[in-house]
Amino acid sequence: MVGKGITGTLTAHDHEIRSLKHRINDLEEQNKTIQDLVLTVRELALNMKRMIEEQKAQGKRLDKLEGKSGEEWEAMKKHLIHTILGVLAAGATSGIVYLIAQSF
Repeated sequence: MVGKGITGTLTAHDHEIRSLKHRINDLEEQNKTIQDLVLTVRELALNMKRMIEEQKAQGKRLDKLEGKSGEEWEAMKKHLIHTILGVLAAGATSGIVYLIAQSF
């Protein structure tokens, strides 16, 4: 009778040990999956950080290019105004010289 009790207890323990091993294997698989997910998220975060830095750099370059064309337009307007004023001054000077030459 004692032998049957011990055998029953050993069988129950054996069944419980197998169940626990199965649970441990499942937990190890879940742990591996979680670790893979963590590594993937870390890589994604690093890629996003690089993309943000690149986007900022591109924004600065774009601002510089947009500012450059605006500066060129302003410089062209100044040159055009100076040219017109120069032509008007030369015309006025020529007219005055012509009038003075006519009076003599």
